[in-house]
Amino acid sequence: MAGLEEAEFQLSEIELLTSMFPGKDELVMVDQLALAELREYVEGTIKSPPTSRPEFIIHQKVEEVPIAISCTYVPGYPKVLPEIVIRCSEVTRAQVPQLHKDLSTHLGETCQGEMCVLTAIEWVRDNVQRYVSQNPPSAMVPKEQAPGPTREIFTRLWIYSHHIHNRNKRKNIQEWAKELGLSGFSMPGKPGVVCVEGPQPACEEFWGRVKCLTWKRIMIRHREDVLLDSKETLSSMCRFTGFEEVFFDPHGTRGNHMDLGQLFQFLTDRGCGDVFQLYFGVEGR
Repeated sequence: MAGLEEAEFQLSEIELLTSMFPGKDELVMVDQLALAELREYVEGTIKSPPTSRPEFIIHQKVEEVPIAISCTYVPGYPKVLPEIVIRCSEVTRAQVPQLHKDLSTHLGETCQGEMCVLTAIEWVRDNVQRYVSQNPPSAMVPKEQAPGPTREIFTRLWIYSHHIHNRNKRKNIQEWAKELGLSGFSMPGKPGVVCVEGPQPACEEFWGRVKCLTWKRIMIRHREDVLLDSKETLSSMCRFTGFEEVFFDPHGTRGNHMDLGQLFQFLTDRGCGDVFQLYFGVEGR
């Protein structure tokens, strides 16, 4: 390990990931001893950098396809990329090298010395289907077996950006959300926070447009998908009314930092206070 600063970043990222993936077997630490040594080094209990390398596996499902994302921290991370291996039974052997190459290229272009595991997870979720072997088409439904009524899916996306300053991007975010009939908010500055909620196809369309803009770093930090029953409506699930750009006591030399305490109160007032920790790794107050 290169030093204390890198160790602090690594421990911070592991704690953030643990809070984001709390379910059983969602995140599995391969070597608990390595994590304990990392924590003791950061806390000053031991003086020498640990020689063990923290390794963990995050299990995800993309359209019912199980995926395991294995990450091993290397000396110097996050200044250098970690070792990330994607395991998926639906990806052919011939495609695995290309999958890893494309992921590495994406991380090298977008993370630039910053923590990148969340970026890797999001990229895999968005792109793994390109590498999945095509299964034979399912049998056609007999005419006498007409499909039942389609149930809508309500989606809420919590998007994180390294920063949102550009006026055109801010304008696009607001106009696209309103065009697609989505509610939520955008908080410009550093970092930038965007939340959109509404029909799943509209949220996916919004994310597809936004992520194609030029960003230093942008990702879906958290998402909520709810299959509505016959008594539920999309409007009844919304926490926000319309879409707005919000500011919370801008300060700093460029006026690009917001009061995160006010952001936490804003989220809490709308029943979303728990997402603050998913964004920033600490409890709001």
